[in-house]
Amino acid sequence: MLAATVRVTRDLDAAEEAVQDAYVQALQTWARDGVPDRCGAWLTTVARRTALNAMRRRQTLETKLALLLEPEDTEMPEPDTDAIPDDRLRLIFTCCHPALAQEAQVALTLRLVCGVATPDVARALLVAEPTMAARLTRAKKKIAAARIPYVVPCAAELPERVDTVLTVIHLLYAAGHTAHSGEDLVRDELTGRALDLARMLALLLPADGEAAGLLALLLIHHARRATRTDAQGRLLRLEEQDRSAWDRALIAEADRLVVRVLGAGPPGRFTLQAAIAALHAQAPSSVDTDWPQILSLYDELLRIWPSPVVALNRAVAVSMVDGPQAALAEIEALEHDHRLAGYRYLPATKADLLHRLGRDAEAADAYRAALALTDNAAEQEFLVARVSSTQPAS
Repeated sequence: MLAATVRVTRDLDAAEEAVQDAYVQALQTWARDGVPDRCGAWLTTVARRTALNAMRRRQTLETKLALLLEPEDTEMPEPDTDAIPDDRLRLIFTCCHPALAQEAQVALTLRLVCGVATPDVARALLVAEPTMAARLTRAKKKIAAARIPYVVPCAAELPERVDTVLTVIHLLYAAGHTAHSGEDLVRDELTGRALDLARMLALLLPADGEAAGLLALLLIHHARRATRTDAQGRLLRLEEQDRSAWDRALIAEADRLVVRVLGAGPPGRFTLQAAIAALHAQAPSSVDTDWPQILSLYDELLRIWPSPVVALNRAVAVSMVDGPQAALAEIEALEHDHRLAGYRYLPATKADLLHRLGRDAEAADAYRAALALTDNAAEQEFLVARVSSTQPAS
């Protein structure tokens, strides 16, 4: 709805207001007249007409109305599977315009196109919520002031935007893969949306290795989504998951993509992450995982993408190859990186290493620190259980 409305208004704020107004009208009209057969078409029609009426009242775009207005009795067609992705893709590329700072591009796209709440966007980008809210406001104002067009860029303009678009899709999947808050570990509507966008982008850019690499990475994560919790919704670690229930067709599809990209030249960050995920997925059991190869891939990933989160994940591989003490030294160095100050997986990883070293009192403190940083019920229950497991028997 938002993407279709922005195509008319060329104004993100106006489109958001029109979409919200359409929902208000639906609550009133549907309660009186019943729910229409084509809810999406009804809402989209109302949103676009509301936006056009607002444009008339403002009269600031009067000269453009002849091109934008549709006859009042024209009904919007039912959105189909081809048109909807095109609209979303246009809006993604609008938000990922190089005139904006990359952090603003990512944040704005997650919020507007992907529907991720502002607090969750802030957590995904490891910044405070007020900072994120201000960043979003500035980005929308800049789009309006700079008259950034609502179009998919031409082929020559794609390279400078693709990496940000891939980052957005990856973060969208991550926001659904482990929800920042709520009762459920996974938000299927976000993971499904991200996977659809990744497939669409891979089709749009068949020669782009990183588009294929990202798709492969998401396919592997998606293949094991049903095994990440037990029947009661409790979080299961990778070694506890039922590998026989993983979707082998998705894993095989991802493996073909990884092999193809690795054979075409030096891999990028998403392809390397996909290769790491593939090694986990292909291992018959947790003990059979090729940790030395995974560590080698993390070394290369950290070289081309020096992210503190990558360094944290690499430390886990170090612990499996060189032991928990070697990894603990790397974790303690990461504790001085302010970018991970509110990142719950840093104290959780440290707690696991301390527990493996027999330092259970320290491990319990670290688990409590991680517990204080998550609002997800499944993670909270898991961490409470881990705290209990480090307590001495009475």
